[in-house]
This record gives sequence, structure tokens and C-alpha cells, in this order.
Amino acid sequence: LNKSITPRVAVPNKPDTCTGLPDPVKGTQCTFSCSEGEFLDMRSQECQKCSGGTYSLGTGVAFDEWDSMPAGFISHGMNMNIADIYTNCSNSTWIPKGDYIASNIDECTSTLSYAVSLKKAGTVSFEYFYPDNTIFFEFYVQNDQCESTDSEGRWMRTSEKDWTPHNLKLNRGNNVLYWRTTSFALVGSAVKPVLLRNIAISGVAYTSECFHCKPGTYSAKPGSAHCTPCPADSYSNKGATVCQQCEVDKYAEAGSGSCKRRPACTTSDYFYTHTPCDSKGQTQLMYKWIEPKICSEIVEGTVDNSTGGAVKLPASGQMETCPPCNPGFSVTNTSGCEPCPHGSYSNGTACAECPVGTEPVVGFEYKWWNKMPDNMRSSVYSRDNSYSGLKRWEVAGEYIYTTQGDLDSDYMMLSLTVPGYRLPHSVAKDDERSELSRISFVFETQCTADCTLYFMAGYSERTNDMVEHWSGTTRKQSYSYLVKSNSTVSFTWGFQRTQAYSEVRQYSSDFAKMYTVQITNVVGGVASQCRHCALGSGSASECVPCPPAHYMVNGTGVCKSCPPNTFIRADQTVGEAACIHCGPNTHSNKAHSACVSDCRLDLQSTGGGEVLQYDFTPLANITSFQSSPRFTSKGLRYYHQFRVGLCGEEGREVAVCVDNVTESRKEVRGYACQSTVVPSEVRGQSVVSSQPFTIGDTLIGVTSDTSLDSIASLESSFITKSNLPDVIFYYRSSETTQACKKGRTTTIRLRCDPTVAGKDQITLPSKCSEGTCDGCSFHFLWRSLYACPLCTESHYREIVSACIQGIQRTTYVWQQPLQCTGGVSLPAQTVSACVTLDFWLKVGVSTGTVAAILLISISCYFWKRTRKLEYKYSKLMMTAGDKECELPAADSCAIMEGEDAEDDLIYLTKKSFFTKIKSFSRERSSDGFDSVPLKSSSGLEMEMS
Repeated sequence: LNKSITPRVAVPNKPDTCTGLPDPVKGTQCTFSCSEGEFLDMRSQECQKCSGGTYSLGTGVAFDEWDSMPAGFISHGMNMNIADIYTNCSNSTWIPKGDYIASNIDECTSTLSYAVSLKKAGTVSFEYFYPDNTIFFEFYVQNDQCESTDSEGRWMRTSEKDWTPHNLKLNRGNNVLYWRTTSFALVGSAVKPVLLRNIAISGVAYTSECFHCKPGTYSAKPGSAHCTPCPADSYSNKGATVCQQCEVDKYAEAGSGSCKRRPACTTSDYFYTHTPCDSKGQTQLMYKWIEPKICSEIVEGTVDNSTGGAVKLPASGQMETCPPCNPGFSVTNTSGCEPCPHGSYSNGTACAECPVGTEPVVGFEYKWWNKMPDNMRSSVYSRDNSYSGLKRWEVAGEYIYTTQGDLDSDYMMLSLTVPGYRLPHSVAKDDERSELSRISFVFETQCTADCTLYFMAGYSERTNDMVEHWSGTTRKQSYSYLVKSNSTVSFTWGFQRTQAYSEVRQYSSDFAKMYTVQITNVVGGVASQCRHCALGSGSASECVPCPPAHYMVNGTGVCKSCPPNTFIRADQTVGEAACIHCGPNTHSNKAHSACVSDCRLDLQSTGGGEVLQYDFTPLANITSFQSSPRFTSKGLRYYHQFRVGLCGEEGREVAVCVDNVTESRKEVRGYACQSTVVPSEVRGQSVVSSQPFTIGDTLIGVTSDTSLDSIASLESSFITKSNLPDVIFYYRSSETTQACKKGRTTTIRLRCDPTVAGKDQITLPSKCSEGTCDGCSFHFLWRSLYACPLCTESHYREIVSACIQGIQRTTYVWQQPLQCTGGVSLPAQTVSACVTLDFWLKVGVSTGTVAAILLISISCYFWKRTRKLEYKYSKLMMTAGDKECELPAADSCAIMEGEDAEDDLIYLTKKSFFTKIKSFSRERSSDGFDSVPLKSSSGLEMEMS
């Protein structure tokens, strides 16, 4: 048989029955196809038109009913994070929802696939609704060789409108279609699923049957390629050729398969508004039914009026004086409001030119609500994830408020769009100043259920991120948001009365009111006031800011210098209060727009001792660290990642946290920031980062004190036994939230630890594993060798060696434990000449010996001398005793018994050294003899010659 022709063979209905069957019939070629609205009749092998109530794509198949999973479609969930082996994703699949199929909304990856064999090149088309950019959504096709579509075109863009169509060409042969989603919303906020509908595939050989129109649609003529939805207040069953009108007391939405009974009208079914101002400056209070109107004014019911029946629409009110125009607008001849031209300002009455030497402060300020501003719009986001152009925010003079919706679970959306931002000429541009604009609004909510008001900001109404939300009844209050990127040009408020779905309106009386909305520095904005320019700046029409470190005197164009070491506030450049003193150990930058630190400082040591010098330059590079792992209910592991740029002068590298999940690629910059990261291989990224925010964009000061400018450091979680003080960096973030009305703060405590040579040893408080205990105050401990003070002479000591062979060495060593780094270096070893101990010992022994001998000799001499004197004295005394009145006779020169002749001889012949000395002190007589005084026994003194 020819492979391109398929024969038609009869198959018996009963087993073992092989008689009476028709002969095989030669079929048509496999590439044969029918046109749209036709099908191939297998008996005649010819194309026939579909009958009324049915349709056909001819060479394709279509899937527009999702009451159950159509044949051929397969959905399964899987965990893309290989490390989390315990995550159970088996139930994370696509779920049919009647008119569409919805993706999963958890952190698993859910895949929907369909395999088709095309006999010729064809296409696949479908509609999708992709409103939530916290989900990755991709569509790709694999062929016989498992080759996929290009990696860039497979990622779907978020939906700008209700449903977004998508088409892709398919090659001949086997094709497997894949729709895959992965969510990374980890903070418990409601995630909107991706929706699919109307999937159509062309390129199959033929279709052997037509498809019946689903309920709510019809096809009146034979040969239809699609079915038409029934209009409102009509319905149809499956395979209908015409729609049936609902009865008078019933209603139906467009495309409905049945009618519903109309409820009795209540006060929740209408709202009030004001008519535009007429030429007389008058407006009228008007009441209108909520469209589409589904209630009945004649049906009896239990309502809150005295008659017990349905309420009637109240009559229009009396004419009232129109509220004034908003600032920056003026009243026209027709009592309308028009914006003032550029260079002028207005308080809402008449426009006036800005005086010479001033410039208009442009923006938008809406505080009177007679009509919806041109750059604002209202819409409804319903439970089926579709947008409606119906107005659900209505103006009411002094405020704009939410009216009743179709369902209590609908989102009442109010959007504001601006073209961009431009700083005033009188404000100096500086890299440290990140604020481009500021949007502020005053609001109020009143609820009896779990209502929520959301505030979102982003690139467009459909691609934005939630900034803040308020649940339940909230008193009248204000909120401000800083705009730091020119891509943030859309702001949306969404009010939901309850998350629980119900077709019965139970909380229609719950409302949200917006009193004022103000946004600054808007391109094309209007002005309510003019700002003075600096005097002497050039031409009178040119407006420039005051020089750096100068503020403008209030009400004049005179610039005055701020005190030293101050910076100018970004939101106030007028008046002396604009000058803010820098914190400890910081100094103002060149533009005097912020305070910075050069990473070097001097601190007094504990106890008032020496001054410690620090240099944290090695720690100034961007450092990343993570919290301990956390897990979702599905077991998906994620972290809080922090990035820190500790210090540095102008032009320093700043910490950046990004969102690589959404198309906006949001970035936040500052000294410290946080983001949520998930290890994953989705989209070719090893790490998925989302939900970034700054925790410190302004340096407050650097000190060892445990508190500064109402910021307290968490000392109890970082106990130390060191005698060195911790150096603490204090930061503050300008972003405010409902929980952190004064913004977030961060303290980074630097502790000297010579055992840590790395530069990323940062720990979180033991009691607060996420770095914060309240979500507003963050605390970190950074231990490093580079957090130690610089070394000085007091950190080392000298060791002197013994004198060896006439050489003595002096070595310098660090004091232990060493608690310093850098600074002075250890002096090199010194060598000096010396005299050894042996030499001095010999000199000492010799000297001692000579001294001892001399001492002994002297002692002996005086001993002998004393003995001889005693002997002679005794003889004299004896002689004097015999004759008291006579002088003794001269001594005999003969040697008496007992005398030593040798000694006398020595004395007579030679005088000793001591004798000579003694002789000089004696008196000589006239005859040349020495006189020696003697004393007799009678006490008379005699003199011997």
C-alpha cells in the first residue's frame, strides 16, 4: 500500500463475526484536510459542513471547555530545587475551572503538556492571563529530537490587558507543547494563578467530527468555524443554534448557560456621584444603579426599608456649589478646571506667573473630587482574574470612594499614571540623593469583614509590586512612598471586601475612601507654589540651587552657609533647619547632601586610656551573607540574603539587592539591603532573588556607644569578654511601612577577633535568626582581624639576649594576646657590641686580691706600731713613777731586753711612708729634733725631744 494513503477497513461490532462485511475501501491521502467549518465524512471520504450548533477548525483541534482535563493533556508537579528532597509537589497541578484552566499558586513547578502529530506545518494559539509577576510562566515546544523553542521567546510577558493572545508556528511531525509555571511568593501574600483558555492547534490532517457549542454559546449557520457567546440576559444549552431570552424576573451575564432570579434592589445596588459643574458653577448629587443592573425594583424581599419591598432609586439632589479646582488648576468660563501653563501656579482659582527669581514646584495634588482626574482611572478585577472597565471608585466632592461591586471578592482598582520625574532646578543633583519623587495620600477604610486595601507601584497598572496593605477598619491616616526610579510611573490602589467567594453580596456597605493624593516632581505637572532661586546665579530667568553647604533664607533668594560638618536635607532646603549635623566620626560629602565615613576613626579606649586608631578599609567592599534556612509549608528552602557596603567616600561601591523574578528587575541600593533568595535552576539562574528592600541608605554615625539618634544596638545578643570596645555603625532607611512608620534601622557591630582572617564572618542575633526581632531594627555582629585597632609601640616589647663573644642582640615581639592589626611594624632585630662577663670577673678578682693584700699589710703595720708605742709609753710611765719631780733621763741607745734590734734598726735607719706623712704634722725644735708630747702619771704634760 502507498504509505501516504490510509485504507478504510470494516471492523465487526461483535467478536467472531467475519461474514457480511464490506470490502476495504481505498482512503484519502494522509495529508488531506478539510476547510474551517467542515469535517471528513468517513463513509463518503468527502468534506461535509458542520450542522448548526456545532463548529470545526478543519485542520485543527480546539479546547475551550475545561470542566475536566481534556484527553491528551497531562499535568504534573515537580520540585525544581534539587536540594529540597522532602518537598512534596505531587498535588501542584493545573486545575480545570470550567471556562479556563488555572496554574498552581504554591512554590512548586507545575507543567501542563499536550502531544500532537501534525501532517503539515501548523500553528498553536491560546489566550492567557498572567497578572502576577511573582510567578515564572513559560511556554515552549519540543520536536522529535527533543529540541525546544528559543530560550528567550519561551518566557511569557505579564498581561497588560484582560486576556493576552499568543501564537506560535509548529513544524510538521510530532510536537509536544509545554506550559510551565513556578511561583516564588514566600511572604504569604495572595498569588494570582496563570490562566489558559481557547487552545487551538492547526496542522492535523483532518477532523472526523464537529464539536458542539458549549453552553452559553451558539452557531446559527451550518459550516461555522467557532461559536458566538450569548448576549446578556440570554442563555443557551450545549449545541444551541440560538440563544433564549431570560424571563422578566431573571437575568444572565453574557455567555451564560442559565438564568438567575433577580434579587430585590437594596441600598447596596446604587451609588451616588456628582455631575460636572455647569456654567453657573453648580453641581448636583446624583444616584445611579450599579451596572449591569441585576436587581428588580418590583420584586418583594427583605430589605432595610419600611415597606419591606425593593427600594427605588432616590431622586436627584439639589444643586450645590462646585468645589474649587485642585491646586495648579484654574476655573474656566464653563466652570470646569484646566491646568495652569508652565511657569505659573494656582491655589485652585486663577493662575499667576511665578515671580522673577523663582520656579514652579510641579506635581499633582488632588484634594477636590468633582470629576475623575485625567491621569486616573477606575476598574474591577474579578474573581475569574479578568479586568472590567466598569467604574468602582466614584467622586464625591471631598473624597473618592469605592462603590458596590458585582461580588464582595472583587478588587476595586484605582490607578494613577505619570509620564516621569524631573528634579527642580533649585535642588542640587547628587549621587547620594536617591529620591526622585514622593507620593502621599490620605485614606480611610471601614469594614465589617476581612477587607484589605492594597497599594502597589510599578511600571504599569498590570506590572506592579505590592508596597503596603492595610487590613480591617483603619482610621483616617496618611502614607508616603519614596520614588527612586524613573521606571516607577504607575500607582494602583486595590480594595477587596473579603477573600471568601460568594455570589451573594454581604459586605456592600464596606468602603475605602481616598481624601488626598499628592505626587511631586512630575514631568508635565502643575504647580501650587513657586520656589525661590539662588540670587546672583546669572540671568534672572535662570534658576539654580544654592552652592553646596548653603541653605536659602526663608522667603528670599539669599543663600547662607551652613555650620561646618553638616548636610542639607533633601526634602527641605529652606531655612536654617535644613542644615543637619553629621553624626560622630562622619563628615559631609562634597555636595553636603549626606554624611560619609572614610573607614578610619580614632576612639578612646575603655577606662580613658590610650586613643585607639582603626582602619576598616579592608572591610569596605560589598559583603554578602545569609540567614539560617527557612522553609515554606511545602518544604521549599529559602534564605534572607543581606548585602552590606560598610563605609567609604563618594564614588564608593554600594550594596545592591535585585529582583530577578519579575520583568521590572527592581533594584534597591544603599549601605545595607535584604532580599529573599531561593536556590533553583529555573530560567537558567542558580539563585532566584525577590522582594528586595533597603535596611540602611543613610549613615547616622560610627561610635562605641550602644545607642545613637534613637537607635539602640542589641548588646545582649553579642556579649564579649574583651577589654576592647566594639565599634558600631548606625544606619537608617528612608522607606516607611505600616509596621515601620519611622523607617528601618541597622546596626553593624565590629568586633576585634585576631583568629578570623576572613572578611565575611558576620553573624545574626541568636534570639532573632532573621537579623531582626521586630522587622524594623536589624542587628549584625562582624568579627574580623581587620576590626582590630591599628598596632602601636605599646603593642610590642623588646627581648635583649646575653652577650656572646662580644655581641648582644635585641629582638622585638608582639604582646600576647595580640589585639591589633596593621599600623606600625615590628622593629628589626638590632645587634650591638658588648663586654663579656669573664673579663669583668677577672678584673674584679684581681682588684679584690690586691686590695686584700694591701689591707692586711696596713693592718699588720699599725698593729706592730701600736705595740711599740705601748711599750715605750709603759717605760716612761714607770720611770716617771720613781721620781715625781724629775724629768726622765734620755733613753739608752742600747737594746733592752725584749726589744727587737732589727725593728729599731729599721726605724732608725729608714722611715716608712706613713712615718713621713706623720712627720710633716709635727713641730720641729730649734735644734732640728722632733718634739713628742708625753703625759706623766701626775697629769703634767711633757715634751720629749
